[in-house]
Amino acid sequence: MSHPVASCSCGQLRAIVLGGEPVRVSVCHCLACKRRTGSAFSVQARWPDEMVRLEGRSAVYVRIAESGNPADFHFCPECGATVFFRTINLPGMTALPLGALDDPFELTPTISIFEERKHCWVDITGDGVEHIG
Repeated sequence: MSHPVASCSCGQLRAIVLGGEPVRVSVCHCLACKRRTGSAFSVQARWPDEMVRLEGRSAVYVRIAESGNPADFHFCPECGATVFFRTINLPGMTALPLGALDDPFELTPTISIFEERKHCWVDITGDGVEHIG
């Protein structure tokens, strides 16, 4: 795998993966993620904090997830695009939204969560994808 780079729309804020495979690539169907992305679900990849170098300025929005856990969403104060986030339930991990990656096609989800909130027309498929609630 190359070194994935996530960036905002204007390029001011970037998160550069220094190496290694993601610990987890997940799809989330919770209502909070749908609201954040403006889509039917969110999809993100997570790496250990020390494997992600951050460049630029970010503003932070703390959101309480449907699970009840807080999440810190870091977005560009210029264009508003979310570039990375961290959650209390996966400490020491930095999540990069796949849509923010320069090459969003390189990674495939391995887990799909909050499926009780999944739209009936969405079908997350693939070898070994774990489906939870």
